[in-house]
Order: sequence, then C-alpha cells, then structure tokens
Amino acid sequence: MANFFSDNKDLQFHLEHPLMRKIVELKERQFADKEQYADAPQNFEDAMDSFRRVMSITGEVCGDVIAPNAEGVDKEGPRVVNDHVEYASGTVENMKAVVDAGLSGLTLPRRFGGLNFPLICFVMANEMVARADAGFENIWGLQDCAETINEFATEEQKMKYLSRVCEGDTCAMALTEPDAGSDLGAVMLKATWSEERQTWLLNGVKRFITNGDGDISLVLARTEEGTTDARGLSMLIYDKRSGGVKVRRIENKLGIKGSPTCELVFTDAPAELVGDRRMGLIKYVMSLMNAARLGIGAQSVGLCEAAYREALKYAHEREQYGKAIISFPALSEMLSVMRAKLHGARALLYETSRFVEIYKQYGHISHERTLEAEERQEMKFYNRLADAFTPLTKLFSSEYANQLAYDAIQVHGGSGFMKDYPCERLYRDARIMNIYEGTSQLQVVAAINGVTKGTFMEQILRYEAAEYSEAMQPIVEQMKALRERVERMIEHVEAINKEFPQFKDFHARRLVESVGHIIITLLLAQQASQAEEYQSDAKIFAKLAHSAITSAECMVLSSTGEDVALWSEVQQQY
Repeated sequence: MANFFSDNKDLQFHLEHPLMRKIVELKERQFADKEQYADAPQNFEDAMDSFRRVMSITGEVCGDVIAPNAEGVDKEGPRVVNDHVEYASGTVENMKAVVDAGLSGLTLPRRFGGLNFPLICFVMANEMVARADAGFENIWGLQDCAETINEFATEEQKMKYLSRVCEGDTCAMALTEPDAGSDLGAVMLKATWSEERQTWLLNGVKRFITNGDGDISLVLARTEEGTTDARGLSMLIYDKRSGGVKVRRIENKLGIKGSPTCELVFTDAPAELVGDRRMGLIKYVMSLMNAARLGIGAQSVGLCEAAYREALKYAHEREQYGKAIISFPALSEMLSVMRAKLHGARALLYETSRFVEIYKQYGHISHERTLEAEERQEMKFYNRLADAFTPLTKLFSSEYANQLAYDAIQVHGGSGFMKDYPCERLYRDARIMNIYEGTSQLQVVAAINGVTKGTFMEQILRYEAAEYSEAMQPIVEQMKALRERVERMIEHVEAINKEFPQFKDFHARRLVESVGHIIITLLLAQQASQAEEYQSDAKIFAKLAHSAITSAECMVLSSTGEDVALWSEVQQQY
C-alpha cells in the first residue's frame, strides 16, 4: 500500500519547521477551542500529532485511490450531460474517497465543520494530490475558494456555504471570459439587481473555467452600469442549486484532462454579493489569485515529485550495455539536478506558505480585536514577503514542473514517448502550469518590484545572517558574492531605465530569476545544516545559481538602451 506522506521524508521535514509553533498558536488563538470542540488540540504537540495523522491519511488516499485512477481518468475524461458536467468514473471514486476521509474544509474554522488546519497542511495535501493526479488536484484544491468567502463574506453567507464545502461540495472561480483573459478589468458578464426577486442576476459567458460546474462559484461580474474598467466589477457567489447556468462545452485540452475546463452561459442566474461593490477585482480577486498561485505552486511541486520518481525508477530498472542506465554519468547528473530542483522548489513553496499563513492569520485576528503595535508591524512584514514570494514560487515551481517532466521522458528514451509510461501524461499535464493563474511572464511582472524595491535583497541578507553548518559555509559565501553581482546588475538596469523606461521590463526576468536562485540555494543550505541528506542538493543548486546568474550578468551588463529598440525593430520585420 502506497502512502505519499510516509514515503516522502522531505514533506515530513517541512512539517516540522520551527515557525510551525508560531503558526499553530496564531491559528488556534492560543488553543481557545479546546473546551468547545472535542477534536480541537489541547496544545502544540497535540496539534502537530493531528497534522501528521491527517497528512498520513491524505497520503494513503493519494497512493491507494487517486494515483491508480489517474490513467483511466486521463483517457475517459469528463463530459457534458444535460448541460452539466459529468465526471469520469475515476474522478467520482476520488471525490468519494477524499470526502469519506474527511479531507474537505481542511483549513476552515470548526464552527463550519472544518478542521481548522494551517495553510501549510492544505498546501502539503495539494502537493500529494497533484503527485497522484494533477488534474484531480484542480478539482479538490479549488476548495481554497472557501478561504476568500471566509475572509470577506457575511457571517450568514459563511454559515450557508462553508458548511457545505466542509461536507464535500466543490468550488470554482469564474473569472475569465472570451475577451478577458489576463486582462480581467475587461470582464463584461453583467450582474443586475432584481427588485422583484431580491437578488443579483448574472447574464453573460465565462470561458476557461476550471471545474466550471462546481457546486459553489465565485464569479467576477460587472455590477456598475456604464463602466468598462476594474472599478465597475464586483465579486458574487453563485450556487449551482439555484440554476441559470449551462455548460456550453468542456475544452478538449492537451493535459489535465480529468479536470473539466468549461465554457459557461449565465442566464438570469441568481447570485449573492460578496463584500463591497466595485471591489471585485481590486480586492477580492487579488486574494483569490494569490491563493491560486500558491495552489499551482503545490500542484507543480507534486508533479515534479512524480516526474523525478518515475525517472529514478526507470533509470534503476533499465539496462544498457549490461548495466543500469543510472550508472552512466550523463543520466546520474540529470537525475541529481532533477532532485535539486525538486527540493529547491519545495523549499521555496513552504517558505512562501509560512509567510502567507502568518500574514493571513493576523488579518483574521484583526477582525476579532485590535492588533497590538508589534503585531501590526509583523503583519506588514509578512504581507510584504508574501506578496513578493508568491509570484516567485509560482514562477520557479511551474517552470521546474515542465523541465522535470521533459527530463523524465528523456530518461525513458523512446519508451517515454509512448503512452505505456506515466511520464507521457505528466509531460502533458505540466504544460499548463506556467500558463494558468498568470503566465511566467506575468509572475515576473508581479515579482520585479520585490527586486528593485529591496524586498528580496533584505530577505537574502537575513538568510545570510542565519546559522549554518561548517559544511555549508562555503555555499553561503558563494551566495554572498553572487548577491553582490546581482546588486550591480540591478544598479545598471535602474540607471539606464531612467532614460529608456522599458529597460527594466526587458531584463526583469533575468533579475527575478537571479534573486530566486540565491534564495533557493540559501534555503537548501539551511536545510542541509539541519539534515545532511540535503547537502548534495544545496551544492548542486549553488552551481545552477552560479551558471544562471553568470549568464544573466553577461546579458544585463553588456546591454544598453538601444537593445530595447533593436528587439522592437526585429518584430516589425515580420
């Protein structure tokens, strides 16, 4: 029997991070629920024991049910029946298994029937589900929409909808439209108040909606007549039981085929306003998107884990010239780099999750009481880190998912191109990860201010000042030298950008990836200082960082403002 938690020491390592004590105390409000709820922890150790047990249950469901169903779900896929989605038979089994295991409403408060677990556990569960089947993670993982309801909805709405999520109802976020993809400010689906029915009515079309026929949907719609920009948009809750929405079609996708990506037609569909009018995109979608990007980070790392394991297994089994192919230097190097990238992406994912968790918990506490001055400062500190690290995590993890899926096929050789091995499906599933919930290019746009305004550099200095084992000291010194080189790159870009305003955008990805490589290396060096098994990962990733930054430095420091005009000129020739 497979268990995707107990067979993964790296997950167990991240669950034991020192910040977990602070996170648990914030989440549990100093264990205030222990007298009211039988399942509430009595103390930190009790809480951690619950986390381990539930993560183990999650790992068992993933290994014994979801993973064995993945190939069948990929082949069968969902379909439209009577204007609604009918899941593949394997997906139905998966849903029953996760609901029966009590894995719904993982992070939601106990008063709604949730487990009140920290975000770290939800991210970890998402990762394991994605390792089993990335397409199913899109269905199960969308319960994080409930966090937006919990944060911004009325108490009546919370009680009505969150209790259903805890019972297993699925969610969706209906944002994009045929003419509004990344530019959500162009959304035109209308929400009109009906005096007769005393409700908002939705009319229009949404496209590319993941799990679009979910039980509870958060819908971005235009509530303000005569507007055409973001200031006219609001967020509403649509309940599938109310009717008024038909699934026009399910997209025929390259990968994640078990996840229904729908085109929806809204016809006088009743809906409830969430929070304030006009704040749909400016406030609520930003919260949704940040959560979704962290979710894609977990999905990507889960797929990285699956791809690495498939490649490693095949490399041990496949023999050529009388010996296993893993013994050949070209293959062993490839697998070592795959492992370093996997562990590096995971280190960044859980570091980001901790930042988001602490910031969010202070936000919830601020609705219950006035924060003390020190708490407000801490909330501001972690908010800044969360905003910078979230797009960085999505960028690196989704790009690595594609790279590791590609390499897994390469390790398999010609066999990897056939549908006989899971790596073919992993390769197709990975391709969407650096596209949806904001392409890699948009993640760079979101992260570049963290580079130029010093957020990343300040955190790198904090990492440098931490304690490291003697074995990791040379790695830290290497990163200090690379950090100084990146600082010179930033100075060069900002100086030229004053005269050529597009120069920063031109080199943004090189700068963002440079600081990302340093951060990941230092995170792995911290892990290696606590557990020797990470030493090889830190050393290998340090070499990747040196190579990437040297290449970026060559491009940046040799570049002038005229290069921007040159690239524009080239495009005009076609």
